[in-house]
Amino acid sequence: MSRSLSKAPPETHSPPLELLLFRLGDEQLYGINVYKVTEVVHCPPLRRMPGSHEVVAGIASLRGHAVPVIDLGRAIGQEPTEAVPSRYVILTEFSRSQQGMLVSGVERIISTRWEEVRAPPGKGGQGFVTAMTSMNGEMVEILDVERVLAMLDRAEAQVPQAMIDGAYRRLPADLAPVLVVDDSSVARSQVQRAIRALGLECVLKNDGREALEQLRSWAELGALDERVSMLISDIEMPEMDGYELLSQVRQDGRMARLKVLLHSSLSGRSNEDRARNSGADRFLAKFHPEELAAAVIEELALPA
Repeated sequence: MSRSLSKAPPETHSPPLELLLFRLGDEQLYGINVYKVTEVVHCPPLRRMPGSHEVVAGIASLRGHAVPVIDLGRAIGQEPTEAVPSRYVILTEFSRSQQGMLVSGVERIISTRWEEVRAPPGKGGQGFVTAMTSMNGEMVEILDVERVLAMLDRAEAQVPQAMIDGAYRRLPADLAPVLVVDDSSVARSQVQRAIRALGLECVLKNDGREALEQLRSWAELGALDERVSMLISDIEMPEMDGYELLSQVRQDGRMARLKVLLHSSLSGRSNEDRARNSGADRFLAKFHPEELAAAVIEELALPA
């Protein structure tokens, strides 16, 4: 089985969410955004690389490229998936990098909307489940792939000291906190570390609906810029996605001028264009702390 998955051009408002459904050893049904999937193939031969992380099943040669293949079941605490041709590799692109996900079986693509996706009631899959929906009465769990990928980064990237020094010179001393919105706890922590390195505080929210309620609450109290200096939001989130959040912000006169940076693992020029067409001040692919810090400084710096 080999299938290239075409990606429809982005729309101005939130399009339907298309999920590729797959299973791991526990037979639970899982989903991944089709827009992050480039191909699905039967598991090719894998070469184990010395010193690689234990959840990396090996390196595959796909379309002339060496691609690390992650045993997704093992990564979330299940039994390892046997790397044999009857299993599948989902080739994905996250944050400008390619990796394969070894899974037991691949089912089909379904279409839903982010409004029909909910946050999990508790910590599922050792906290790797970031959202849930249903299909024909069967629960579909959406994994926090960013948390899986963070396991492979042995050294946490940092904001350079020279940039930190420049931030203290260029940013106002009394800036309000930055509102950070992401359903991934790993992504929230990464952004918070980068922002705090610049001497700014953060308010953290799990999804767009929570963030919108917080913004409206602040707006009721008076001038919004006294309570929040910038909104940094993920795009893919349960309850309310980043595009719908941005739309609600831009339609409310009390917060229409708020600086908004969309920060997503959906990399690529089409996503950047769509973000700007939707009213975002910036779009950045996750996670590059130096780029994020530079964007925050440029948007919030005092006039030269």
